[in-house]
Amino acid sequence: MPTHALHHRLPLSALVPSTFVGAVFVLALLLQLPLAFNPGYYSHDELQWAAFAQAGTPAGWSDPAVFQYRPLTFATWMALSRALFDTPMLFHAVLVAWGAVNATLLALAGRGFGLAPRVAVGGALAFVLTPYAAYTHGWVGCIADLLWVSCALLLALAVQRVRAAWAAAGWGLLLTAIALLAKEAAFAIPPLLLVAALFDGARRRHWLVAMLAAGMACALYLGLRVDALLHAPRDGAQYALSPWNAPLRWFEYQVFAPIPPLMEVFTVLRRTGPVLLAAALWGALLAAVWNACRRCAAVFLLGGIAALLPVLPLGAGWNHYAYGFAAVACMVVAAAWPRARRTGRIAIAGFALLTCLHGAVVMARMHQVGRIQAVFSPALATALAARPATATLALRLDPDAKPWVFQRLTHAIPSYAGVAIGDRVRLVAAGMPADYRVTADGHLLALR
Repeated sequence: MPTHALHHRLPLSALVPSTFVGAVFVLALLLQLPLAFNPGYYSHDELQWAAFAQAGTPAGWSDPAVFQYRPLTFATWMALSRALFDTPMLFHAVLVAWGAVNATLLALAGRGFGLAPRVAVGGALAFVLTPYAAYTHGWVGCIADLLWVSCALLLALAVQRVRAAWAAAGWGLLLTAIALLAKEAAFAIPPLLLVAALFDGARRRHWLVAMLAAGMACALYLGLRVDALLHAPRDGAQYALSPWNAPLRWFEYQVFAPIPPLMEVFTVLRRTGPVLLAAALWGALLAAVWNACRRCAAVFLLGGIAALLPVLPLGAGWNHYAYGFAAVACMVVAAAWPRARRTGRIAIAGFALLTCLHGAVVMARMHQVGRIQAVFSPALATALAARPATATLALRLDPDAKPWVFQRLTHAIPSYAGVAIGDRVRLVAAGMPADYRVTADGHLLALR
């Protein structure tokens, strides 16, 4: 994240001491322990892909005509599911450790841009506490985002360290190609490299050649996939593309962070009062960064747009779509902190505290849903196993049970623990005949 310090190049030994790397990794890991100790899963796709993994479903390496061509993600996901699905805490621990690795890479990239160790560590730890990163590290369905951002961070480190421009180009082509096999969000990599080139004069040529090579990978990918991206069948209105969505999505991602009660970005505009307050806090944050370091403010805006560029036209916003954005924003704001005035530090600290509180709320709620799933899914499988293969179950939620939790945990899941589910489960309204009551904590109570 470029700052006034970009003009200073530090030797490799100063940038990567083992104590620095170890400290960032361990601290990032400790801050996310609630996610690592989650005894269950958050949504339907984790259960779906576990069933696909057990059924031996192919990852789809040879099928680029599908809308979601993410073979690296799907292969990784199914491999992890086969090994770890039955031990949710271990599965989550792997993803939390992966998130801590990304935070460490981010801190090293900050050092490569000339930031002081404390500043780089502060930005990296703030990153893992954002509601964007907490959501991504806590939901197995976000492996694609972990992958592409890992590639982007590794590419940044490579460009900072290689001596020859051709090496920067090689890393740009290779890592962008790998990232694209994980998720289309990797289209953000060339514009991010352009932002780095604009503000890092000492390495401008390296950033530019890496950008051109990354752009070549994106062009080849588009040549292969453009028809599928525009016309292939897609699941859900959130994937509908329109340029008119871009300003609204950008606004949602900016103001979501300091509103702790909200779980997901697409709910932002349902809360007028909190959104107006959050917009004012965001304006104060931008003013504080601008007054401290105008280069930082420019990178905050341009780098943020670059990181979000592929997802801005979509019909809905999600926390994990802003995972790369959170990395950029946190490191840039951290870079502005040492130069900020007292009033500016108050604005930055206030926004940061609300954002970290929001991340803690997201962790707590994901842990809560995991506890419910660990009870509900086995109970549902047991109830279905006791009935004929064609029988269905009608479930009625208790008044204090959250409908969205159980809607996700029963949506299009082929099987669980070897028991076929599919369309055998119906959630019925209060007062309607049902086979079982569902308590808020996921237990099934027979009604007939």
